[in-house]
Amino acid sequence: MNEEVMNTEVNTAEANAPETTQEAKAEPVKAEEPAQSMADLANELEASYKEFDQRHNDYQEQEGPDAQKWADLLEKMQDKTVIKVKIKEAVKAGVVAYIDDIQGFIPASHISTKYVEKLEDWVGKYLEVVPITVEPERKKLVLSGRVVMKEREAAEKAAKMAAVKVGAVLEGTVDSIKDYGAFVDLEAGVTGLLHVSQISTQRIKHPGVVLKEGQKVTVKVIGVGDGRVSLSMKALEQGEETPKEEVFNYKESGAATTGLASLLKDIKL
Repeated sequence: MNEEVMNTEVNTAEANAPETTQEAKAEPVKAEEPAQSMADLANELEASYKEFDQRHNDYQEQEGPDAQKWADLLEKMQDKTVIKVKIKEAVKAGVVAYIDDIQGFIPASHISTKYVEKLEDWVGKYLEVVPITVEPERKKLVLSGRVVMKEREAAEKAAKMAAVKVGAVLEGTVDSIKDYGAFVDLEAGVTGLLHVSQISTQRIKHPGVVLKEGQKVTVKVIGVGDGRVSLSMKALEQGEETPKEEVFNYKESGAATTGLASLLKDIKL
């Protein structure tokens, strides 16, 4: 076969080749991307941590070295976390204590549920407190021991109230006398209301006719609920079964109720 015939056959074969083959020949061949190894992933992770640390350091420099401490104090205030502190010094209108080297102020009215006469007497003592004001931007931290004490007293009072049962006969002391009855401090640790109608089998106009403050009395519990304890001396006089509790509404300086709020205002802590 001469050279001219061979060239003709080659050209004819290329012309008759499928179109996809020609396109495949025209496209460049892409090299396969190398698989990412565990070492590569570890390097990326390390780089991410470095970037995070750098940003964290920048934040600390901008916000100050105590930024995290203030953040923790904010969280403790939200969670009402009780913290034990040592009082370092007495200042005007309160005392000073520290939490993680952050200075906190405890106003005199928040040291205790009772009146504090000498602030100096508290220096060196330990006190359980909760943060009630946390302002990082003003470096202001206010603490309260009174809040902790009040919550515990309320819990203790509720437990004592739950222990008082209807029908129980208890000893008590008349704490105060009102037009509508007398408040009696019971041996169980709670205060109950002895209404004027439950003092005697005889009709009396005022509790002071029969009772006086400081007097020891024996009473019967005729009702417990809604934060109040109702008492009766009349039930013991008659030797009767526990009478049905009566709900009394009374007025004193515009207030009318035998609920917990009214009872508490006449209780001496």
